Amino acid sequence: MTLKDDFGVIAWTRRDGKYLSLFLVLSLFSIPVPADLVFPEDHHFSWRAGQWGQCVGEDCGSGGVQTRTIWCMHTEGWTTHHSHCQHMDKPESQRQCFKVCGWHQDLFEWEVSDWGGCVLVPFFSNELKLRMTDCITAQHGIQRRKVHCVRTSNRTSVTSRICEFFSQRPPVEQACLIPCPQDCVVSDFTSWSSCSKTCGSGLQHRTRHVLSTPMYGGAHCPNLTEIRTCLSNVRCSAEEDEYQYNLKVGAWSECRLPHHKDALLSGRTTVDFGTSSNENNTVTLHTLASHHQTHHTHHKHHHAHTHKYPMSWELEVGYQTRHVRCTRSDGKNAMLSLCTKDSPPLTFQACAMPKDCQTSDWSSWSPCSKTCQSTDLSPGYRLRSRVMTQIPMSGGKRCPGLEEKEACNIIGDLLPSCPRFVWRSTHWGECRILPLLSQQDRRQANISILCGRGIQTRKTYCVQVPDDSAPHHRKEVSRPVNARLCDGEEPPSAVQHCSVPCQHQCLLSKWSPWGACLHDNCKEPQGKKGFRQRRRDVMWQSDSTLGTCPHLTEFIPCEDPSCYLWQIQQEGGCIPNESSCGPGSAVHNITCVSAEGEKVSDVYCADDPPPTVEACEVACSADCVAGPWSSWSPCSHSCATKTAEGRQSRTRTVLAIPGKEGKACPAGPALEEWRVCNDHPCIVFHWQASAWGPCIEDTSMDLNGTGIKNETSVCAVGLQIRKVSCIKMNVGPVISKRCSDSFRPETVRPCLLPCRKDCIVTPFSEWTACPSTCLPENSTAATQSRYRTVIQRSANGGQECPDTLYEEREYIDLFQCELKAGFAQLTGISCVGESGESANMTECLRWAGPLPPQIRECRVACKDDCTLTAWSKFSECAGCGSSQSRKRSLTGRSKKKEQCLNEGLYPLEETQTCPCDEFLSQPYGNWSACILPESSALGSLQGWMSHREVKECGQGLRYKAVACVNQQGHLVDSTLCTDSGYIVEVCHIPCPLDCKLSDWSAWSACSASCGSGLKIRSKWLREKAFNGGRPCPKLDLKNQTMSHSLAKVYPRSHQQMFPLEPQPEVIGLTEMKFTVHRKSSSRHLVECVKKGTASGEDGTVKESLCDQEEMPPRAQVCYLACPDDCVTAPWGPWSNCPQCDQGAAKNRSRHILRLPAPGHTECPELLQSEQCILNNTCFTYQYRVSDWSTCQLSENAICGEGLRQRLLDCIRSDGKILEVEKCEQFGLINKWRLSESCTVDCPVSCILSDWSPWADCSHTCGSQGQSGRTRRILQEAHEEGRPCPNQITQIKPCPIRPCYTWLLSDWSPCTIEGAECGQGFRRRNLSCVVHWGSRHDSPPQPVREELCGDILQQHVQQPMEQPCFVPCPGDCHLTEWSTWSSCQLTCLEGRSFETTGRQARSRAVIIQVMENQASCPHQVFETKPCKGGKCHSYQWRTGGWSNNERVVWCQRSDGVNVTGEQLQFPLASPDGSYRAFCEGGCFPQKRPTTLRHCHPPCTKPFSHCTPSGVCGCEKGYTEVMTTHGFLDYCTRTPGVDNNKKADVKTNSGRLKPGPSQARDLFTEWTLRPVGPDGRVKLWVYAVTAVGFILILCIIALSFLVCKPTKATKTSPPPQKPLTLAYDGDMDM
Repeated sequence: MTLKDDFGVIAWTRRDGKYLSLFLVLSLFSIPVPADLVFPEDHHFSWRAGQWGQCVGEDCGSGGVQTRTIWCMHTEGWTTHHSHCQHMDKPESQRQCFKVCGWHQDLFEWEVSDWGGCVLVPFFSNELKLRMTDCITAQHGIQRRKVHCVRTSNRTSVTSRICEFFSQRPPVEQACLIPCPQDCVVSDFTSWSSCSKTCGSGLQHRTRHVLSTPMYGGAHCPNLTEIRTCLSNVRCSAEEDEYQYNLKVGAWSECRLPHHKDALLSGRTTVDFGTSSNENNTVTLHTLASHHQTHHTHHKHHHAHTHKYPMSWELEVGYQTRHVRCTRSDGKNAMLSLCTKDSPPLTFQACAMPKDCQTSDWSSWSPCSKTCQSTDLSPGYRLRSRVMTQIPMSGGKRCPGLEEKEACNIIGDLLPSCPRFVWRSTHWGECRILPLLSQQDRRQANISILCGRGIQTRKTYCVQVPDDSAPHHRKEVSRPVNARLCDGEEPPSAVQHCSVPCQHQCLLSKWSPWGACLHDNCKEPQGKKGFRQRRRDVMWQSDSTLGTCPHLTEFIPCEDPSCYLWQIQQEGGCIPNESSCGPGSAVHNITCVSAEGEKVSDVYCADDPPPTVEACEVACSADCVAGPWSSWSPCSHSCATKTAEGRQSRTRTVLAIPGKEGKACPAGPALEEWRVCNDHPCIVFHWQASAWGPCIEDTSMDLNGTGIKNETSVCAVGLQIRKVSCIKMNVGPVISKRCSDSFRPETVRPCLLPCRKDCIVTPFSEWTACPSTCLPENSTAATQSRYRTVIQRSANGGQECPDTLYEEREYIDLFQCELKAGFAQLTGISCVGESGESANMTECLRWAGPLPPQIRECRVACKDDCTLTAWSKFSECAGCGSSQSRKRSLTGRSKKKEQCLNEGLYPLEETQTCPCDEFLSQPYGNWSACILPESSALGSLQGWMSHREVKECGQGLRYKAVACVNQQGHLVDSTLCTDSGYIVEVCHIPCPLDCKLSDWSAWSACSASCGSGLKIRSKWLREKAFNGGRPCPKLDLKNQTMSHSLAKVYPRSHQQMFPLEPQPEVIGLTEMKFTVHRKSSSRHLVECVKKGTASGEDGTVKESLCDQEEMPPRAQVCYLACPDDCVTAPWGPWSNCPQCDQGAAKNRSRHILRLPAPGHTECPELLQSEQCILNNTCFTYQYRVSDWSTCQLSENAICGEGLRQRLLDCIRSDGKILEVEKCEQFGLINKWRLSESCTVDCPVSCILSDWSPWADCSHTCGSQGQSGRTRRILQEAHEEGRPCPNQITQIKPCPIRPCYTWLLSDWSPCTIEGAECGQGFRRRNLSCVVHWGSRHDSPPQPVREELCGDILQQHVQQPMEQPCFVPCPGDCHLTEWSTWSSCQLTCLEGRSFETTGRQARSRAVIIQVMENQASCPHQVFETKPCKGGKCHSYQWRTGGWSNNERVVWCQRSDGVNVTGEQLQFPLASPDGSYRAFCEGGCFPQKRPTTLRHCHPPCTKPFSHCTPSGVCGCEKGYTEVMTTHGFLDYCTRTPGVDNNKKADVKTNSGRLKPGPSQARDLFTEWTLRPVGPDGRVKLWVYAVTAVGFILILCIIALSFLVCKPTKATKTSPPPQKPLTLAYDGDMDM
């Protein structure tokens, strides 16, 4: 469909989502529309219109509308009402347009060119002037570029209005900076040359060269030559005054064809190189009729060929001439006869007409090097080439570039993303502990039961990340590639720690006391059978899953269980019923409590509650009074048996006897009570659970989404079962009813079934690359290989891994070196296959060897040349050292020509030495490292999971390169002497020996006799580590390592520990106590017995085992109250001191048991106080913990998780160690952890990756080539692990191959044939040499040219001959080119302004005779770009003053002097003026002065002009200044040696040797109150002020001292005045 707008422009719209061309549609935007339209005015008003707005509309296409603003304006510029303007002249405010949509943006884009050069902004006068004087660092400039709107399809330009719809037009101009004008910088002058004449008057010259050319409008270079006259004292003789004459030849003219009249003397010679020509080229002479005929014949000959490149070319012979003249020594010409005595030099010679280089057409562009989008945004490049079809001859135009390179895919938005390479890793292998063991431990340990921490490894490999934009069938999933592609990223860790479960370890607390008899389930009590239980807690347990902790609860069957009991609490004392004594009653608080002591409702207690009121009796004054009951004694038995039961008792004593009418005392048996205790039978039960069984499948359980899915399988939920049985202590399993069912452990728990894991492998890698060279005919067929990597091994019934992980094959579909280079004669070279089909030139370069020679030497025979036959073949060699020859003969008339018979010019026989097949081999360089044999690739791929330790010792091979030389001593290919190019030698790498220690010693005794201590065991060093073996652990000065364990010893207590193996059992002393046996009312029998000894048992031990301070008194004073006396209860315990400070007190109390009768003594005090004295009556307590023990592991563990412990002591303030319960009684809270998990670091040995493949040789030839391989450290050595070997990189020499190269000789001196001076030629030679690739080896030696390649091709690429000039005496000429200056950059404030620098060189003018100055050539200089330049700065330098003069010069920052002295005879500038040139570098305004002047002049004796411009005195004299600050005279300084006699007008005195250094220290000391500027120095004012203050102090002191006193009648003697003066004495 087509759309047409009002302008008649037709456009194709998008149809079916395909392409759209908007070229015609949007061409309307190319019509220029003025921004402000002015219509004809009516009187003073006119319509004004704004610019058209954007095209708006609902749909894309021509249905859009543009609007603009119209207003009426007065001629003076102010807006008015539209009625003032003519309505008929009002322009349109709306028009139809073509609406551009967003999808049009893909069809057009801005195309910008590179920024142009920075040019100066012109002044208002439109004159481009350089602001030299105003410029400081840089000048403002502007640079421009071209901006076009183009189609993206064919890059054709369209109107800019199209692209402006989508984006703003890029700027076409931008500001830039141009450095300030840089003047020409020249070097310092050379030394003066010798005088041009040895007698009389002559000339001398010196030159300098250009270091930096002027830039950005800087000053021109000054004259590079300076001349001066020289005069010899020797007069010239008459013969020397005469002129000398020299024959001077000019340069040969260009070769040109002869005119018509010379047609018979010369002609056009064509050399035919057709396919039928034999070795002798046929030369045909064609007579030239005219120039027109010549060109016609040439073109006809050229177009006769149908090949792509011309197969023959022609040479045209012409002639060239030169001038020959005779010059006089003063530079003037003379008659030729004065110079030519013999035959004159040639002025005419034949020559070959110049031929320009001709090339073939350009080849097609190579594919772009950038084929994908990369992050660096750098463009790609592509190449095209052409070959030379015609060599340049006789000074013809040289060949242009034969290769062209251009950028491509600059933006690259449409390219696919570049492949990314990342590291991937396989799954972790099994956890292994064996690598952690040393050599000694591996022989002793049972590997099958090892547990604890180990290591596991995995393999890392490089893969290509698939491109999401690529088609699905092109995506490669995790295909392994070369590891070098991932070198930019850090590979993931290949080693990690793991753990093999050990047997579960637990640390348990002590058993709690037996509890009350309770029902099995207090919520649902049943029957009359119950259980008493005791518990212990887990203080620490390991993380292992193998096994569980021992049982934590034990049970004892009992009768009449009760979960809830009545608790009786007495609220008050006994209250008599009638009087103050006698019978009474006591009130009790009755509550129902649970077995745990919590108050509950009364309904829980089944029995009737006890009475709340209990009968009691208050003793009267005459009644007997018995004391309170003592505590119950320990139970005699821990449990009841058939023959014995446990009993305990308590007693009380009579405190007061009764009166006559009082109540009698109870009988003796009533003072002691017995009761049954621990009446439970001696039968203890507990639950015992076995280890959990394996996880089995349970089909009855619903997964409910708890399954764990992976790529290949589903992990189901199963069951684990264990056996739980009731165990009778010391008997075995019993029925379950004997144990409490509420504490029965679980027998079933859910678990996750082991996941079914299929084997996962990567796809095969790409086949290894083909060889880059053809294989020999009889060689073994080479193979390709590829591999794949196992990512995950199969497990739990998953799919097994494939058997094939490594594949090999012979090369298939390869070039069998069938390509051959077929080329036309001379320059026509093309690449064809064996069957004749055309092939790419790169294939020939790869498979057919180097490019054949494109040029061959030939000769065009001249008319009078000698003709000879072709050379015969060389004769056969007789052996090594013999020679072979070949011959040729003269033909035709040449046999009779005398010049042809000269065998020196035309040899008829050639002889050459026969090549020898005998070679001499000699070792070269150092031995390589000892290289161990490598494991097979297949084995390394299959065995990675088991982590086979890399062999680092044993027998290997080391290599040394072999240099092979022939009989002439020339280096040849090493394969001519040896097969491999190496000398191979067996070597041995010593195996590492680990550190060896002894076994553990027995545990030592406890380090403390009381409290917490340490027990130690040790290992001793038996053998040190060698050759990189496992190092020894940290040893002490006795070469032993220790392990610490804890022990606790109490004289009166025992704390049981549960240490982990292999820690030995901790032994402590048995806890002891004193027991008191009543023997009488006032004496006791005290014995030391074991704590816990039951009644009736004999546990008596030595008294020394008990604490003597706690021993009860053996006798005490007792008191028995009489009738009617007051009776009190025994004293209660002392209260705790609030603090042991001065003024604090503690109390104890007692209560009245019987009131006294009236008239009797009052009751004693009921409250006692005692002052709290620290460590006497008051003590403080605190916890103290011991040091941690060493980390104890499981018996079969090497490292990993363990347990460490420490012990807790209660320390009294006087330092006594008490039981921990004592601190608990005082309310101290234990915040210390006494056990915690710990970790023993594993002795991980160093783990290395496999060796990388051997890298390519660093040099393709020579003796310096090396090949290396590396490996990565996957795991650094840790703790006592075997350290990494030093050899992470291995280097071995490459086979020594000879280096063949072309060697250019230096240019020969300028030679002139047949004359003494003038234009000549200098030449250089090109020879093929062989060298060893290093300057330190033997120098290059010449060999056959065929070994280096095509010598004629080299002659074409670089000239072998160049013109030169030998000046005649008196000639004004140019010097040779100076050497190139150092590379210099243009810099702004020390920073580089550009990346490419410049180098300069110059030629100066040499004048030999002043009369020839007008004919001198101009000096010349040239520049070339360079890289690696530096920024240079310039600074003025000055020499020392001498007679108020000094030398000033400018120096560059690299130490080169860039200015010389002022020219005495400046040469004329190119414009003829003699203006002074600025020599560049330093600023002239900052040039230091070379002369110094003092005003007024220094005329005083011993005075001189100082650098500051004022007069000063010589050394040894002091300046005396006038009041105006000028020097008045010089006075001799005191102490200075006056024996020196110095003349004021001369410097003889100053030139004499000065005093010694020690004496000079004093002679230089002077007092100069006035400075060089004539002003009084600051120290003079300071000395004056100090002196004034000192005088005032002396006066005040004298007044105080001299003041008369009453006690003093005699005046003091007169004081002798003290005078200070400096007389020059050195001792002062």
